[in-house]
Amino acid sequence: MHAMPLLQVTALTKRYGSTPVFADVDLDVAAGEFVAVLGESGVGKSTLLNCIAGLDTVDAGDVRINGTCITTLPEPQQAVFRRLHLGFVFQAFHVLPHLDVAHNVGLPLLLQQRADPQRVQSLLDAVGLNGLGARLPATLSGGQLQRVAIARALVHKPQLILADEPTGNLDPATAERVMSLLFAQVRSEGAACVLVTHSRAAAARADRVLTLTATGMRAA
Repeated sequence: MHAMPLLQVTALTKRYGSTPVFADVDLDVAAGEFVAVLGESGVGKSTLLNCIAGLDTVDAGDVRINGTCITTLPEPQQAVFRRLHLGFVFQAFHVLPHLDVAHNVGLPLLLQQRADPQRVQSLLDAVGLNGLGARLPATLSGGQLQRVAIARALVHKPQLILADEPTGNLDPATAERVMSLLFAQVRSEGAACVLVTHSRAAAARADRVLTLTATGMRAA
């Protein structure tokens, strides 16, 4: 008997008014699997991740994570579910400007009332931000902010990692380091990762590469 996929996306459809963004997207991702999604600009890759996470509403279809249908959960329960089980790397970073780097990275653990400074420091080291924990976001470069967002997404060892162009602001060496970290987290923790990217180099690390179009998902 096959194990149930950690992530199951079924006939997912999103429209803005009468304009379809994507339609009938099906996607299964197993625990321990790394999937990359490519697509032209404007096809809805970021919107797809937002819909999977329950950050955006859908017009049809559903999303199940470890058997829980998050598309039908009330918003307060969705928020709790995300806090416990998801790690999201936002393309726009979404770091909190009034918190230093270490507190931004440790926020998911703090919200779960299990602060772990050693875990925070290990993630800062892993993304190349050692020694910057006391800095405020306003003093960092775009590439450094990107790494803060990545460390924050991984610090609580989420079951599902959703990464929106996580290497877009990074030099090739740092991008490779970050991709290795994401890959290691998926393998060691039995998590699943869906990465959306324009980068063929980043996608090449994935177990599967898919292409999102307006009419659904297909193998790249």
